[in-house]
Amino acid sequence: MEATSDPIEFLQQEIAPTRRLLLNNSLYRSIQSMADLRRFMEHHVFAVWDFMSLLKALQGGLTCVQVPWVPTANSAMRRLINEIVLEEESDVDPAGHATSHFELYVRAMDECGADTGPIRRLVAAVAAGDTVERALEAARVPESVREFVLTTFNIIRVGRPHAVAAAFTFGREDLIPDMFRQLVDDLSTRFPGQLDTFTYYLNRHIELDEDVHAPLARQMVRELCADDPERWLEAQQVVVRCLEARMALWDGVKLGKTRPALA
Repeated sequence: MEATSDPIEFLQQEIAPTRRLLLNNSLYRSIQSMADLRRFMEHHVFAVWDFMSLLKALQGGLTCVQVPWVPTANSAMRRLINEIVLEEESDVDPAGHATSHFELYVRAMDECGADTGPIRRLVAAVAAGDTVERALEAARVPESVREFVLTTFNIIRVGRPHAVAAAFTFGREDLIPDMFRQLVDDLSTRFPGQLDTFTYYLNRHIELDEDVHAPLARQMVRELCADDPERWLEAQQVVVRCLEARMALWDGVKLGKTRPALA
């Protein structure tokens, strides 16, 4: 592959081998039954949940969410973040009612009989003031889920906006369309008419992330890293860490096929 002078393209080239491993993961082909799908959702919902904290960390760092309000430096960045927040936190469901993508996912889990107990326990624990670590204990999650979520929150806690933006962009928004497209095509054929909310969720993410969110997010990384080589290197390292954490999460789903469903 020829080298490129564009830092975004260079970053994409550097993470491409790890990204390919993730997109070619055998997990997608292993979802053969409704039980397999339930197990996948019971793990994946924690990634849907912690994604919102990545987004909120960016909103907190790049816009003003305090009172009294003052304008932050980059108005284009403010608009970018707020547009993504609008659609992730208050999108519309199939009936046109406002909902977050997380709540839509949990609804899809209820519809197909997946166990929402662990994720509800985690959210309740966080709402009650517990740390993420203690909330994960309360939820009694598998180790792969725990490590995935803690990877996300470790990136957030370091508090470097360009690193959070890289995780958000190349660990999520730029990745999700290719990852979800594999699922939605197969599920629509395998379970016609049985997974309407989940199929809507997947298609909605493909549409928004591919056409709107990912291009905006790549521009955000470009502006935050600017011409600082150290920031670009850190962004690359963070993305690889996120992709590896996702592969470990998928390995946990596959391992769960030989174990009982989450308690």
